Amino acid sequence: MLAKRIIPCLDVKDGQTVKGTNFLQLRQAGDPVELGKLYSRQGADELVFLDITASHEGRKTFTDMVQKVAAEIDIPFTVGGGISELADVERMLNAGADKISINSAALRRPELIDEIANHFGSQVCVVAIDAQQDEVGEWTCYLNGGRIPTDRNLFDWAKEVNERGAGEILFTSMNHDGVKHGFACDALSRLASFLTIPVIASGGAGRMEDFRDVFDIGHADAALAASVFHFGQIGIPQLKAYLRKENINVRI
Repeated sequence: MLAKRIIPCLDVKDGQTVKGTNFLQLRQAGDPVELGKLYSRQGADELVFLDITASHEGRKTFTDMVQKVAAEIDIPFTVGGGISELADVERMLNAGADKISINSAALRRPELIDEIANHFGSQVCVVAIDAQQDEVGEWTCYLNGGRIPTDRNLFDWAKEVNERGAGEILFTSMNHDGVKHGFACDALSRLASFLTIPVIASGGAGRMEDFRDVFDIGHADAALAASVFHFGQIGIPQLKAYLRKENINVRI
């Protein structure tokens, strides 16, 4: 069985790492380069860098910041935010990214997934899905960093993303984001039941037990978190030791 991955996420705005709750109320969490270096040293399996206002502000990801982070880490590096064409992907890969993450651009023009997979290989293409569950239990996908609802359903869109050739899906539950009461395990388990590509779970990490549950109950392939790592609530070496004790296969 493949090892489960622990992935810190750097949400970057104006050159600083930030973290919010339900995609709102952002507070500063530190320098992205220093945090990336720390997580690489601590044994994180991968690192995700998201320029969280690039799509909303209609601009490209900060290339120089990506280069600085990439120069300091020796783990796989995924970059997202404002990527909308093949030239953007090439720019990020040349800056040191191993994979790119697309979200709003894929929802607006799904063919972009096919183009990236065909041109660079499926392993380069991570499709991020930000979705919110309503009172009747329906999951709706959102654009522009959780600002604009679409007519896309989480499960239908995830199936299309899979079929178009994406290498992975990064699913963030907007309901769970920053709340620290656990991941959206029911939705994750449903995704895992029909997708043939890995799912990275995001939104809800608060305790070590939440990571155990997202792997055991949610059947996620990887768990992404931000504030619990940024603010020192959970250390990556301690988390991995705990997961090992809980019979979760992780790399130490």
